[in-house]
Amino acid sequence: MRRAGLGDGAAAGSHGYTNSGYSVYEEENDRLTESLRTKVSAIKSLSIEIGTEVKNQNKMLSEMENDFDSTGGLLGATMGRLRTLSRGSQTKLLCYMMLFSLFVFFVIYWIIKLR
Repeated sequence: MRRAGLGDGAAAGSHGYTNSGYSVYEEENDRLTESLRTKVSAIKSLSIEIGTEVKNQNKMLSEMENDFDSTGGLLGATMGRLRTLSRGSQTKLLCYMMLFSLFVFFVIYWIIKLR
């Protein structure tokens, strides 16, 4: 009988200890779960903000691409005109430049003489 009493007492004591141990583990588990929940929530909001920023950056990049395309078209047209000009008579262009320079020289000379 004594053995049965010791066994019951020991079982009850260890059962009580086990329950309190489980309680401590359960509280720690709940605390860690809540901590994990807040971290996951923070990561979720951060990833949503990153997604929004990526969408804005993609929009800006597409606008810049359109601007570069239009600038490229304008530059291509200007280069075409320069090619056409360079294929033309160089002497004619040089003659115009000399006449313009002489005109400017005489205008400046005339202004200085009138002073």
